[in-house]
Amino acid sequence: MNDPEGAPAVSAVHVYWRPGCPYCFRLRRGLERTGLPVEWHNIWDNDQDAAYVRSVNQGNETVPTVSIAGQALTNPGTRQILAEVRTRAPHLLPPADGSPKRSWLPWRRRKPA
Repeated sequence: MNDPEGAPAVSAVHVYWRPGCPYCFRLRRGLERTGLPVEWHNIWDNDQDAAYVRSVNQGNETVPTVSIAGQALTNPGTRQILAEVRTRAPHLLPPADGSPKRSWLPWRRRKPA
């Protein structure tokens, strides 16, 4: 999946979603915490995106559908997406700086002593 110059051809994780989908909302929150580059495609705004989702889901418009380097995943969790990115597109992973991830729960945030 590389171009002739050696640069990775995949620049982001593609997520196909629709408004009002609670599974899409949950996935969006999870992916925001990962630091992965993500492109969001609203299937109600673009007929080509909807056709892609139908083509990988036996004619159904099941969302969220995620595409990583040509591999389609239907209704995956954040962990499953991260595992697939590690396998198919490790260059998309954010650099590991060793610092712990900040908790999104306000009562779990602790200031350094």
